Amino acid sequence: MIIGVPKEIKVDENRVGLLPAGAEQLVTDGHHVLVETGAGLASGAKDEDYQTAGARIVTASGQLYREADLIIKVKEPLPPEYPLVRPGQAIFCYFHFAANGELTTAMQERRIVAIAYETVTSADGSLPLLIPMSEVAGRMAVQEGAKYLEKPRGGRGILLSGVPGVAAADVVILGGGVVGASAARIAAGLGANVFILDINLPRLRYLADIMPPNVTTLMSNSYNLRKLVNSADLLIGAVLIHGARTPKLVSREMIRTMKEGAVLVDVAVDQGGCSETCRPTTHGEPTYVVDGVIHYCVTNMPGAVPRTSTFALTNATTRYALEIANKGWREAARTNPEIAAGLNLVAGQITHPGVAEARNVSFTPWQKVPL
Repeated sequence: MIIGVPKEIKVDENRVGLLPAGAEQLVTDGHHVLVETGAGLASGAKDEDYQTAGARIVTASGQLYREADLIIKVKEPLPPEYPLVRPGQAIFCYFHFAANGELTTAMQERRIVAIAYETVTSADGSLPLLIPMSEVAGRMAVQEGAKYLEKPRGGRGILLSGVPGVAAADVVILGGGVVGASAARIAAGLGANVFILDINLPRLRYLADIMPPNVTTLMSNSYNLRKLVNSADLLIGAVLIHGARTPKLVSREMIRTMKEGAVLVDVAVDQGGCSETCRPTTHGEPTYVVDGVIHYCVTNMPGAVPRTSTFALTNATTRYALEIANKGWREAARTNPEIAAGLNLVAGQITHPGVAEARNVSFTPWQKVPL
């Protein structure tokens, strides 16, 4: 099989879908790997490193897309890339179709096979290809929130930890999953007063057991939401529903009750965001202000730390990429339910129930799609 690794073109996206170590594994298994020149530079991987691993460097993305049977990348194809993909081509990356109707329609029209990192699901219900980036984003959410709480950035002028004789900041985290737990650990380590809200009581019990004393767990309901959003210095949206659009838990009315100069970091922005006032931003222009509240809603937060996030991501994705390449996507999906769960689109049909629900259409099991 011919595998293509394009250079990401999303603004400030510095990750790459495959590192030289993964390219070497694919080549060893008898595959041909094409890497667009410069694709790995920001992650610390030079063209020469890929060549040493047995990959071939190509200078034009058009050539790479024309030749490759399987594309391995990080973020979803952008409009300039739409004409490059072709029917039957498998693309393995983060798609987040539930929040992007234009992308969904474009990829349906191109009749690709879309294998989405974010819906590959293990037997225990966990999301192995979302977890590493959720860990990065959760940690970054506190780092970025702390930065924008500083007065020169427009914030309240609050130090998360406080100092002796001065109260620490209140950090409120909506969602106790991987993002929320990662954020809580960092915020608690800095000395903030941390509150985690979730609807899963067993998860709250677990978090209460493992978190330090300055972390409080609370059931997520409208009363607790209103109360804590009102008191938050830093509010972190960490809600995720597998493959589906994120519910809007924080209304515009709640935002109006927040303190002047408070910060909202909506990590759920890729799936539409959990705040009514959320809209996607970039690392170049990461924030905007609504009702005096600074909103940070960058859609590719881990792209700012590519030397960490690319290694974390490819540690998880490479084994799936090898299986798809070695077996072909159909056989890989037939024999591995984790990969089958990642199939979002096949030949123009939506094959994931969460994506179909978000787009308000019926879904078709991938096995029943005529090819």
